Amino acid sequence: MLELKHTITAQNTNLQELQQILETELHLISSRDAEALISLLTTKEALLVKIQEQDLAISKIYSSASQELKDNPEIISLFDDAKELVSQCKFRTQINQTAVEQGQLRLEHLRSLLLESRAKESMTYDKSGKTRGGSASGGISA
Repeated sequence: MLELKHTITAQNTNLQELQQILETELHLISSRDAEALISLLTTKEALLVKIQEQDLAISKIYSSASQELKDNPEIISLFDDAKELVSQCKFRTQINQTAVEQGQLRLEHLRSLLLESRAKESMTYDKSGKTRGGSASGGISA
C-alpha cells in the first residue's frame, strides 16, 4: 500500500507543478515573452515525460495490487485528487490554446492593416485623375 500511495502522491505533486507551469505559460503568452516561453516549454515537456513515466509506474503497481488495496478509501481519494488535477490542467491548456489563437488572429489583423497602409501610401494618380497603385516616384525607363 505504501508504494502505491507514495507513487500516486508523487504524481499529484507533478500535476500541481504542471498547473503552475500552465499558469505561467498563460502569463508569458499574454506578455509575448517568446524567449521565456520557449524556456518554459522545455521545462513543461520534461515534466510531461515525468508524468507519463509516473503513470506507467502507477499502472504496474495498481494492476498487481489486491482488490482490497484498490478499494481502500485513502487510495480512492488520492486517485480522485489526481483526476481533479488532470481536469484542471486540461482546462488551463484549453485557455492557453485560446490565448495563442487570439494572439495569432491579432497578428494577422495587424499584418493586414500594415499591408493596407502600405498600399495606400503607394497610391498615385494617372493622367486622367484616377487612383492607381504603384510607386510614388516616377521611375525612369530607358
